Amino acid sequence: MSRMVFCRKYQQSLEGLDKPPMPGAKGQVIFDNVSKKAWLEWQNVQTMLINEKHLRLIEPEARAYLSMQMERFLENEEVDKADGYVAPDQ
Repeated sequence: MSRMVFCRKYQQSLEGLDKPPMPGAKGQVIFDNVSKKAWLEWQNVQTMLINEKHLRLIEPEARAYLSMQMERFLENEEVDKADGYVAPDQ
């Protein structure tokens, strides 16, 4: 049976991640409070942001930007989009 968590994005009990997605306290908070579904959706948004905004993850500013966007996404707040981006389902 899969591990269930109360997902902070969807405000319901959903399947949790198999392991923390990153080391440290932040990874543990995500592991305890974010569903697998929400995390997979965030990974898609993150990939789009990295590619479309030409982020270089070696730069601390790019990592800080992605961290801020992740928090906004997981709290159901508006997340940046690439200029001219149209979601695939539209």
